[in-house]
Amino acid sequence: MANYAQGIFIPTNLEKYIGKHRPKYRSGWELTFMQFCDKNKNVLKWASEAITIPYRHPLTGKMANYIPDFFIVYENKFGKQQAEVVEIKPKKQSLIESKVANARDRAVVAVNHAKWASAKAYCAHNKFVFRVITEEDLFRNGSRK
Repeated sequence: MANYAQGIFIPTNLEKYIGKHRPKYRSGWELTFMQFCDKNKNVLKWASEAITIPYRHPLTGKMANYIPDFFIVYENKFGKQQAEVVEIKPKKQSLIESKVANARDRAVVAVNHAKWASAKAYCAHNKFVFRVITEEDLFRNGSRK
């Protein structure tokens, strides 16, 4: 289960943080990712909640705004700079397991997928990558990376 810690993160590598506001984490998972961005030498720049992407809400049909958790620029294994838009999300809010999911869980996943479809189009247009990171990506063998 997600750690529901909330607060303001103070980067130690201030030159890497390019956000317009102090980075606010809304879960322990987001805090873990912020610490990774701040300390990892391959992450060149990062920002928290820095991009707004319009999308059509699948349940209401109305336009809404999606604000992904992070924008990062890093040097990949080939020495090239890569920009990514990153969303941190529990796995259960990413996939529908038909035998387990109730109507509310299915609605959350449907909204997330609508947001992510718009984010993928936005990223393709801007030559960014869009990635959803779950607890399986953040943690291995029950411990933080």
